Amino acid sequence: QVQLVESGGGMVQFGGSLRLSCGTSGFTFTNTHMSWVRQAPGKGLEWVCTIWSDGSSTYYTESVKGRFTISRDNARNTLDLQLKSLNFEDTAVYYCATGGNPSLGYWGQGTRVTVSS
Repeated sequence: QVQLVESGGGMVQFGGSLRLSCGTSGFTFTNTHMSWVRQAPGKGLEWVCTIWSDGSSTYYTESVKGRFTISRDNARNTLDLQLKSLNFEDTAVYYCATGGNPSLGYWGQGTRVTVSS
């Protein structure tokens, strides 16, 4: 069974930083492109970023370019997201997922990020 478990969310002040992690199991992580997706309160799902299976390429939605960094450790089957210069629009539940935009597959349970004043 595929398992994706996000962690690292919490409350952070405007302009602050946070690092999210995703532990995975139940599939061949090294052969799988991975993504982060988020859902803000009262909003729909928004694709955030994708990293290629070997880490050779990354892609970001325009609003997070230069502030967020997606990375992976294929030796540990983990996926990370470094969030910097956080603003109120970044408040959301963040999910890691298999695949890339628009071909997303399995999802985790999510971890909540709240940017406060």
